[in-house]
Formats: sequence, structure tokens, C-alpha cells
Amino acid sequence: MAGIGVAPDGILRVPCKTNMSPRVLVVCFAVCSVVGLVPAFAQTQDPPKFTGPGSCASPSCHGSVTIKTDTAVMQNEYSTWVVKDKHSGAFAVLSNDVAKRISRLMDLKEPQQEPRCLGCHSLNPPNADRARSFDASDGVSCESCHGPASNWLGPHTTGVRPGEKSWTHEQSVNAGMRDLRDLGTRTEQCLTCHIGTKDYAVDHELIAAGHPDLYFELDSFMAAMPTHWKEMPEKPNATPDPYFSVRALAVSQAVDLRDQLRRVVRNAQTGVWPEYADLECYACHHSLTTAANSWQQKRGYPALPDSTSVTAPAAGEPGRRPGNPPFNISRYVVLRQVVNEMDAGAGRELADDIDRLYASITSLKSDRAQVATLAASTADLAGRLVPRLTAASYDQPGTLRLMKAILNSADYITRQGERPAEQAAMAVQSLYVAYSAKGKPANDAAIQGALSGLFKQMENPSSYDAFKFADQMRALDRLLP
Repeated sequence: MAGIGVAPDGILRVPCKTNMSPRVLVVCFAVCSVVGLVPAFAQTQDPPKFTGPGSCASPSCHGSVTIKTDTAVMQNEYSTWVVKDKHSGAFAVLSNDVAKRISRLMDLKEPQQEPRCLGCHSLNPPNADRARSFDASDGVSCESCHGPASNWLGPHTTGVRPGEKSWTHEQSVNAGMRDLRDLGTRTEQCLTCHIGTKDYAVDHELIAAGHPDLYFELDSFMAAMPTHWKEMPEKPNATPDPYFSVRALAVSQAVDLRDQLRRVVRNAQTGVWPEYADLECYACHHSLTTAANSWQQKRGYPALPDSTSVTAPAAGEPGRRPGNPPFNISRYVVLRQVVNEMDAGAGRELADDIDRLYASITSLKSDRAQVATLAASTADLAGRLVPRLTAASYDQPGTLRLMKAILNSADYITRQGERPAEQAAMAVQSLYVAYSAKGKPANDAAIQGALSGLFKQMENPSSYDAFKFADQMRALDRLLP
């Protein structure tokens, strides 16, 4: 393909011929789609640019309407995203009445022009990082997850045929592609919106104006998405991991806690404090009931998450002051069981850190500097667990043990509130799917019914009852081997 180059007018010129092989035409299309950039075949040191999803949309690349079985990827990824994936409509959501009302209440720009909204409902890179083909109205598109494509878009198309000497995934990563085969990186990228960053975050003000509260569990969320990828082993020619979903759950729980605590650090250091979005929402936001019917008052207010008492403060414990909203530890309650399964010592260390942080945040007279210090050290601990959980071994007996450990912690988890119970339900469902993949137990229908019963109790947050939810968890536990 001699003759490719940038003309004096700054536009990339590619002298295409009608007798090119199909493979060369694929590469030619990818290069042509990056209008205005230097040739993509070379590993350029130029700053990467966002090119937009149209650069991936050729039927010979990722725009096929059918799944290709003779290639390393399905090649219908763009078609799946644009037709079935809710991320493709994220920008359009900003034109609805709720988005406009949020904008008015917070005195923001029109939602489709507001940087705070565009950071997660679209891509909003600086103008200098946008190729001519970029369009913010494309929503949460390919490069939102995979990273700016200009430096790897062209050459990575030579890697679509297995067995050929071609551009590798590692080369694409070195050229700027985000390595989403790494579960820690994948979770972190999802959480840039599902928890937020220093520039884009869903805080209590935004929630009060009408934005939904955010929660996340990687394996459950991936299962709910229209699949547009094949899970590829991180190492070439490695055997596919039959318990990949268990690994994904374990790793994502640690990353989730780490990034939540990093948000706490930001809020404590520079934001509004206390930031109520870090607390358990439904401790305050629920329909009032009579004192006789209050599960919260019946249970009492243990001072710390790992208090030995179930229904009231243990002897010598002052108890959490009624009315003090508790820290949201939904991103810890499942990780607690995961880490204990792997390393009981690390589990105790994490529990001690969470208890200290919980006590500090839950106090209405919390010291911002102390909270920031505690949150930072606990986030570091969670971060150190990520590579260990990534490298750990997962199998069917371990999956069953983890599932039962979560269910056997029913009283502990449910007393923390609706969000922690919700996280436990998602985790148990994911684990059961992985456990039963090799063959469903004879009582599968009863187990599925008990799982549905957990989610049914959370359809209306105001109807959540810790005692009933714990009973349902125990009923499910009795059905398992």
C-alpha cells in the first residue's frame, strides 16, 4: 500500500485499488475511517485521538449483522451495540423530561451540552483529542471502554484471522487500547461512571434532583448486557477459565470497594462533607411505619459492621446513635466473604479497617482529615487484594463454599441495609449460575424460586425487612448441597 500519506491539506490520502485482497480492503477501510490522522499502520507516538464508533462499523470489521465463526471475534460487535445495548442510547436520555428537570434544579446547562452529564452519557474528550469523525451524540460507544483508537485502529484489523502472523492484542494495548481482558482494568473502567471520578460523580445533590443512585457488580452487569465479546484468556493459548465469572465477581468486589473509598477520600478532602451519597440511602429514604412494625428498631443499632451482636449492641458497645445515617458498606459485605475464603488474616485486617472507617463516617461529628486518612489506607488494602484475587484458583467446591458463606452471613449482611442485601443477592445468583453450569442439581427449580424470592423482597425498598430477607437467605442455604 505504498503511497499512503497526509496531503498538504491535512487529509489522509489512501490510493485504494479495486483488485485489493479482502484482507487489505479491511485494513484500508479502517485507515480511511480515521480521517485527518497520520497513517495508523505505524506505531505512532502522536497523542491518541477518539475516532467514533463509525470507524468500527464496516461489515468486514465489527458491523456484521451475523456472528462470524471463523474469526477470533464475532465481528457483529457494533451491530449489537447500536441495536441492543442501552449504552448506545445514553446521550439520547439527556433529552428526556427528567434530565431537563435535573438541569433546571441544579442550574446547569442543557443536559446535552453540560460537561457534567456528557462525561458519562457520552464521550467528552477535549477538542484536541477528537478526530474529525468523532461525534459526542454517539453516546457511550466503543472508545468509552476500549480507549481512543487512532493509534491502533488500523493495525489491529490484521489480527482478525487466527493462526496468521498478525498484530497482537499486546501491541494494541501498547498503542493505547485499554486492556479489558484484565478484570481489574475492566472493572475500573466501568466504575469511572458507575462510581465516578473527581470530574464526574453522582453526589447527593444530583440524586436529590432526580438522578438514580448507582450500584454495580461486574458479573451481574455483564450477564445483563447483550454480549458483544468473547472472553479471551489473558495469556495466549491459555485454557479458557470455566470459573471466569467467579473470578470476575471476586476481583470486581475489591476494585469496587477500592474506588468507592477513593471517592470518600475526594469528598472528605475537597467536597461537601458529609457527602450523603456515601451513606446507606434507604436508612433515611423509606416509607415510615409504626414503631411496632419497624425492623430497624426491633434489631437495634450495632455500633460497627462486625459487631458480635445481631439484634442489638453487644455488651460494652455504645451502639450507633439512632438517627445517624450509616456508611454504605454494600461494596464490602460480599468481599468480606471472598477474602476470608482466600486468606483469613487478610479478612481480619480488612474488617478492622472497615470498622474504624464506618465508626468515623457514621459519627455526625466526623473528622474529615481522619476519614480521608482511614479511607485512603483501606482503599490501598483493597487495591492490594486485586492481583491476589485475579491470580487465585476458583473451582466448583470453592464456588459452593463462597455461596454458602454469604448465605450463612445472613444476619450480618441484612442488618446493614437494603443496598448490602441487594449486593449479596446479585452475588449469590452469579455464583449459583457458575456452580450449576456443569449440571443443575435435581432441586434446581426450588433454588431458582428461592433466588427469585430474594429479589422480590427488594422490588420496593420501603418494603425491605432485614429479618424476612435473612430468613429467605437461610431458606436458600438449606436448598444447596
